[in-house]
Amino acid sequence: MKVLVLGASRGIGFEFVRQYRAAGDAVIATARDAEGLQRLAELGAKPLKLDVTGPASISGLGWQLDGEKLDVALYVAGVYTRGGATEPPSRAEFDRTMHTNVLGAMQAIPQVAPLVEAAGGRFVFVTSQMGQITDVASSFGWVYRTSKAALNMAVASAQPDYPKATFVAINPGWVQTDMGGSEAPLKVEASVADMRRTIANLSPRQQGAFLDHDGQTLAW
Repeated sequence: MKVLVLGASRGIGFEFVRQYRAAGDAVIATARDAEGLQRLAELGAKPLKLDVTGPASISGLGWQLDGEKLDVALYVAGVYTRGGATEPPSRAEFDRTMHTNVLGAMQAIPQVAPLVEAAGGRFVFVTSQMGQITDVASSFGWVYRTSKAALNMAVASAQPDYPKATFVAINPGWVQTDMGGSEAPLKVEASVADMRRTIANLSPRQQGAFLDHDGQTLAW
């Protein structure tokens, strides 16, 4: 199986690479710097330098992947911002979050989705339950929440243009990473193992769905 992981230098992305390589899959994985690329190469992945916030960088993704057929593509790149609605976000904070979490994914889709379609594969976007609109208890992390709600819409609205692929937005849960912190109940290994099982069991009737890491459908 051929797997692409966009945003793989640490945390959930790195663990996806580790687990897919341990299963014997061929993995292409991206990172922004030499240190991240070296770590991916040591796992046996094919490393690609990519900054999802840089239009020039991500615009070259298509030719770097030319001729590939991808069984699984994962957009994992993401940043978290704190703060709530009692104070306005700074423009720099807003732009960084939206460019990484939303614009990068939207720029990657036209380049990667045809390669996923060519394999009848799955294009998976790591989102967050904090992007749900149906159950909002506070404004904590409101820029992050807004970015993940926007990502969910990008995934759902892109799906009809690529009917031979299965797009899903998936919530990894609250995970023990640099972003999630040490108090999170889920270890990264368990979250990724759950998501890999969910991805392996996806069916076309789940196209455009919003799923939890264990495969349960989430309300938007």
